[in-house]
Amino acid sequence: MACSPLGFGEKYYSLSSDGQCVRQSSFFGGKPVLNQGVGYGVILGFGAFFAVFTSLLVWLEKRYVGSRHTSEWFNTAGRNVKTGLIASVIVSQWTWAATILQSSNVAWEYGVSGPFWYASGATIQVLLFGVMAIEIKRKAPRAHTVCEIVRARWGTAAHVVFLVFCFMTNIIVTAMLLLGGSAVVNALTGVNIYAASFLIPLGVIVYTLAGGLKATFLASYIHSVIVHVVLVIFVYLVYTASSHLGSPKVVYNHLMKVASKSRVCDYPISHTGQSCGPVSGNYKGTYLTMLSSGGLVFGIINIVGNFGTVFVDNGYWMSAIAARPSSTHKGYLLGGLVWFAVPFSLATSLGLGALALDLPLTATEAAKGLVPPATATALMGKSGSVLLLTMLFMAVTSAGSAELVAVSSLCTYDIYRTYINPDATGKQILKVSRGVVLGFGCFMGVLAVILNKVGVSLGWMYLAMGVIIGSAVMPIALMLLWRKANALGAILGTVIGCILGIITWLAVTSIEYGRVNLETTGRNAPMLAGNLVAILTGGFIHVVCSILWPQKYDWGTTKEITLVEQVQSDLPDEEFKEEKLLRAKGWIVKWGIVFTAIIVIIWPMLSLPAGKFSLGYFTFWAVVAIAWGTIASVVIIILPLTESWGTIVRVLNGMLTNDAMMQKVDEMNSRLRAIMVTMPEAERYYLLEKEKTKKLDG
Repeated sequence: MACSPLGFGEKYYSLSSDGQCVRQSSFFGGKPVLNQGVGYGVILGFGAFFAVFTSLLVWLEKRYVGSRHTSEWFNTAGRNVKTGLIASVIVSQWTWAATILQSSNVAWEYGVSGPFWYASGATIQVLLFGVMAIEIKRKAPRAHTVCEIVRARWGTAAHVVFLVFCFMTNIIVTAMLLLGGSAVVNALTGVNIYAASFLIPLGVIVYTLAGGLKATFLASYIHSVIVHVVLVIFVYLVYTASSHLGSPKVVYNHLMKVASKSRVCDYPISHTGQSCGPVSGNYKGTYLTMLSSGGLVFGIINIVGNFGTVFVDNGYWMSAIAARPSSTHKGYLLGGLVWFAVPFSLATSLGLGALALDLPLTATEAAKGLVPPATATALMGKSGSVLLLTMLFMAVTSAGSAELVAVSSLCTYDIYRTYINPDATGKQILKVSRGVVLGFGCFMGVLAVILNKVGVSLGWMYLAMGVIIGSAVMPIALMLLWRKANALGAILGTVIGCILGIITWLAVTSIEYGRVNLETTGRNAPMLAGNLVAILTGGFIHVVCSILWPQKYDWGTTKEITLVEQVQSDLPDEEFKEEKLLRAKGWIVKWGIVFTAIIVIIWPMLSLPAGKFSLGYFTFWAVVAIAWGTIASVVIIILPLTESWGTIVRVLNGMLTNDAMMQKVDEMNSRLRAIMVTMPEAERYYLLEKEKTKKLDG
């Protein structure tokens, strides 16, 4: 006979021998939902599929489109990527294991405010980084990495400092990817957590070795498609189709009961999660409010930390470098708005769903990121576990590939070409790039094993990242935005800000809790103090030094950064015209600020008068989450296909056309180009215009 004090979730309760209603101590209980074969099948099967499929796409592009696999192409994808694919790459790059797992954890902790602050606090960085992306095209058009720009402007000392911080960023992001990925694979399938740490990166290494940044972009699109399809399934399942929930009204009523004061707490309450009863720090203890002190504190930490993992992550700079100038600003804005749906819509369904189902999750399970898999399993059984596992694998491998190429470029251009072999040829650089991809891919597994041994959780790492790298944000942004920004201020601000941030973090922990360990340092108050001190001190020191000793820079040396090999480009010269780039900058500044104001200030302010959400208000909130997730998914799936339709048709025609015929066509085209070179300019112009007219008519 089962019992439930809430009237639902009966299977998680049982009667003890003395007639007491006892709740299940944890959801997973150390027992996997799926067998190990499924776990190894997903890891190795999907890994092998994407390694082969993505490598095939890269080969087809080389064979039928004419891409040359040089070192420049490997690290910059030809600098000709269009809006849709750039947006897809941003979504994929920014969808970490933490995006799927930690966003639902904060929904479980704080209610509706958690998913909102996760999404808004990590979207504005991408929106604002669009400004930096345009500035790269204007002021360092031939750069390969952000640290190349640092060295060209501020010299060797600053170059070394920012190289260290960029590497730290890549290591932190990689750690979060594998910590979350291995924990979920272990919980759902029983695959050894250390084996998962090594096996997950395998397929990523293969296709990244084969195709570099372009392979990463192609894989990112496919991964984004799968992530968004699964996202839509879960969102509609929770709010329209599930027999356990199935409507905003049922979810609302269940959340009201879960936060009821009359509920009996029969297991410990942890500081990291509100296990039962009213939510501490929330208005009237409800999960259904934006008036949440814990949610707001998390939001601030989230904003600070994610500025670091965007502005100091070489991967985002490489995406900006790879984009064609006319697509850069649009791609980043669209990518940011589409990405918002991943944590917001997903956590508003799976995170709140865990609460509404009264799942017996422990704070330890939540900290490891196990809230979404628990909800998926409760709603769909083994099929839900497989879907969530697939979604997570897509996120981990796609973002992991971007980190591989980011680290490879830093090692290749900022260490090997700068300090070891300045006269390196394209072949030498390509060889080193691939060597670093292989080496860092293996290091990823070792790192995850070490962190799991130490006991570092995904949640802890996510909150701590801003303390460690936040001080570099303002200096690295001002490098391209302010002529007066000087090297001394950049170095002092970055280093001192980091040191003071860590000292503040540990000091507040010691003062507040009397002991310093992984558990106490992961709490909100120390993390908030450390994050704010790091980013504000770094910016303040840099600004003061730059005002006292301004550099008065003219961007001359950044424009002199050289290519290793010339890359054939079909971009018209007008793409690089200063007036066009300035218009693009004005556009992204305007819309970046507008959307930032909407999602960080206006939206939360408008929701405050609602206090404790009514059923109607919560229904509206859920409809927004469903609509945003659906529209974003349609856009990110269809737009890259429509923009690349010409290339797709060309590849298909090539595959279906006799190779000998293709060779003759290529020879004829070569002869025509040779003839046109010798023509008078007027005749050549006439033929080109005639050809354009034919294409338009056809």
